[in-house]
Amino acid sequence: RHSVRRYEDKPIESETLNALRAEIAACNEESGLNIQLVTNEPEAFGGRMAHYGKFSGVSNYIALVGKKQPGLDEKLGYYGERIVLKAQMLGLNTCWVAMSYSRGKSRCNVQKGEKLVLVISVGFGASQGHPHKSRAVEELYSAPDSAPEWFMRGMQAALLAPTAMNQQKFKFTLCADNTVKAESTGGFYSKVDLGIAKYHFETAAGKENFRWA
Repeated sequence: RHSVRRYEDKPIESETLNALRAEIAACNEESGLNIQLVTNEPEAFGGRMAHYGKFSGVSNYIALVGKKQPGLDEKLGYYGERIVLKAQMLGLNTCWVAMSYSRGKSRCNVQKGEKLVLVISVGFGASQGHPHKSRAVEELYSAPDSAPEWFMRGMQAALLAPTAMNQQKFKFTLCADNTVKAESTGGFYSKVDLGIAKYHFETAAGKENFRWA
């Protein structure tokens, strides 16, 4: 859970960009979203909001766009985090950004009936950021005393998920039939956060061990 807000003036290699675009295309095909990678575009992070949010050097970002519909925020969180983790594996750094950029100056393509929910800065960080303190895992789930190992692996991974304003306002419940119920408990961008946490949980717990309630 490292949020990197300061980036070096260093171009991303074409091979890395192609790998990131391929991951975005795969996510869009699977989800029906319209997530976009915007490169060499400093204007969205060139104003007062970015300065207030302590961002600098941002010229690349991932725009999380999708059709206006119930569940959009959660879906964008889920697939956005899949892309974030791919970016990290490619040697890049990222930060989820809700407010500290100019939405009007963003060069992403938002079609009629679609919505730009937020963006993710991406590039080579001036540092690797700093770890954020997490809540106790016991506060974030409900399960029998003998919760299986796969469930606890999922919960430990969910603790590492980035959330808006470091809130971690989500809860996972293990049901009797090995289904898992995931809920947001309110707060700023909590539906996006829930999608992010669900992707972390699912990746660590293993899809073969449970299904979502």
